[in-house]
Amino acid sequence: MPQRTCVLVVDDEPQTVKYITANLRARGYEVLTAQDGREALKIFRENLVDLVILDIMMPGPDGFEVCQAIRRESDVPIIMLSARGQEKDIVRALNLGADDYLTKPFGVQEMLARIEAVLRRASRTTYTPRPPLRAGDLEIDFGKRSVTIAGQDIHLTPTEYELLAHLALNAGRVLSHRTLLQAVWGPEYGGETEYLWAYIRRLRQKIEPDPQNPTYIRTVPGVGYVFVAPEGENK
Repeated sequence: MPQRTCVLVVDDEPQTVKYITANLRARGYEVLTAQDGREALKIFRENLVDLVILDIMMPGPDGFEVCQAIRRESDVPIIMLSARGQEKDIVRALNLGADDYLTKPFGVQEMLARIEAVLRRASRTTYTPRPPLRAGDLEIDFGKRSVTIAGQDIHLTPTEYELLAHLALNAGRVLSHRTLLQAVWGPEYGGETEYLWAYIRRLRQKIEPDPQNPTYIRTVPGVGYVFVAPEGENK
C-alpha cells in the first residue's frame, strides 16, 4: 500500500486547522497539526513531512521564522497562510523560501489546487535530454538536475531549479511572466508576478557574479525575463 502524503498544518486558529484537516483527510492525506512555531518545528523534525501549510501570525516563532528555519534544513514545499494579502508579506514569504501563499479566507478547491501544484513541482524527476549548458562559470547539467559555479555545487530548491532550467533551455528568448509562471508553477497560475520577482532575486543571489548587475538572467521591463549565455559559450 503506497505511503500517504503527510501534511503538517500550523495555525493558532482552531477553526482554520479543523477546516484544512477535515478537507485533507477526506482526500486521503495524512495530517499532523501544530498551534505555534515551536511545536511546528518539533513535529517537523520528528516526522517525515511532505508539505507544510504554515500560518504567518502565530505565538512563539512566527511563520516567517519557522519558514526560514525549515528552509535551512529541508526543501519540503511550504505554503504560507495569512489574513493579510499584502504584497510585501507575500514577497517576504517567498524570499524566505516559501513555495506558495494563500490569503484567508480561501476555498477548498483553491487550497487543493495549490497543494497539488507544489507537490507536483517537488516530485518532478523527469530528465531533459539535453547536453549540459555552460555559460561562463555556470554549468547546468539537465540530466543530473545539478548546477555548478566554477565547479562548486549550487544548492537550488526544486522550484528554483525548474525556473532556471526553463530559462536556460530557452536561452536568448524573452519569456513573459505568464509563460514562466505556467511553465514552472503550473496552469493554475498566471498573474502572480511577485512569485517571479522573489524567485528571480533568489536565483541571482546564487548564480550571478554581481546580482545587482546580472549576467545570465536579464529583466525585460514590462514583459518578462531572458537567459543570456555569453557569446561563444556552449549552449
